Amino acid sequence: MDSLWNIVTAGLVLLAVTLQKTYTALPVKEIKRRARVGNHAARTIYRVAAYGQSLRALLWLVIIVCSALFFVVVDRTAPLWFALTTSIALLWIAYVWLPNSRITAIGEHIAVWLAPALGWLLNYLHPVINRGIGVVHRGRPLASHTGLYEKEDLLEFMELQEAQVDSRIDKLELQIAASALKFGEQLVRKHLTPRRMIKTVSVSETIGPLLMDELHKSGHSRFPVHDGKKDNIVGTLYMRDLVNARSGGSVKSVMKTDVAYVHEEQNLYDALQAVIKTHHHLLVVVNSFEEYVGIITLEDILEQVVGKVIIDEFDQYNDLRAVAARAAEADRKARHEEKPEKDTPVKEDDGTITPDDTKK
Repeated sequence: MDSLWNIVTAGLVLLAVTLQKTYTALPVKEIKRRARVGNHAARTIYRVAAYGQSLRALLWLVIIVCSALFFVVVDRTAPLWFALTTSIALLWIAYVWLPNSRITAIGEHIAVWLAPALGWLLNYLHPVINRGIGVVHRGRPLASHTGLYEKEDLLEFMELQEAQVDSRIDKLELQIAASALKFGEQLVRKHLTPRRMIKTVSVSETIGPLLMDELHKSGHSRFPVHDGKKDNIVGTLYMRDLVNARSGGSVKSVMKTDVAYVHEEQNLYDALQAVIKTHHHLLVVVNSFEEYVGIITLEDILEQVVGKVIIDEFDQYNDLRAVAARAAEADRKARHEEKPEKDTPVKEDDGTITPDDTKK
């Protein structure tokens, strides 16, 4: 009879540890998701798992009670040292030999089977356990994590989620969400189309096949309009307006006469706000010296939100930045080839600035 009680109490200890491991390993969000789609077992478990800390405290209490009961039963028929050693060995087997922090089919069945009983107990014990936990933690410093997440935490979560084999969030959606979080950190100067790559149009230029062909080949659909010097931007010419215009007229008659500006050190969020408020799809970028350094378009801004290149109906190239980089590299090589020959005397620099130097 004593041997039977030993086996029964040992089984209770193993059962309690298995239950505790199962409820600890079960992700509450996954249980809730399954319960929401009508999974009966998940719905049963979630009613208990939702108690959180109270459930964990109750399971530890059950493990302690079962272990103490096993010790008392063994101690009745064996020396104290044997009962103590056997109890420690049983707990070691329960936590090391049993599957560690894994959900087994047996553990899940046990969790479902005992969920009603645990739910009934927690319904009465939760207020008491919760108050006890509050007393224990009273006076202690707050935990290092308040439950609020920073941007870096969310970005790391998205990277982990994207790497999950069973991820239920589309990869493109995760990339868009990550790009949107980093959107406000990016500066206009990093994403503008540089001035040297922009085709500007004179306000007095005549509309005709030659102009339309030239603008179409540039790969852009919007063009800054200058009056006199190219720095003097007075409007914006849209390709669609040019297509609908009569041949023989001037650019001045079809261009938009207002111009919107953005500073190169502003972030893309500010640029997007400028687009929304001014209703301009093209912003002229200036530096701190009020110099025109390039343009940034709505497509340039949205590309950084969605993380992909956006091409409108007139674009001919996938990436205007890449085109600018290639052209800049070709220009650098051309300047390198124009260096004087070795036998050509080179005038020493005396510190004066010449007009040629300013052009460089």
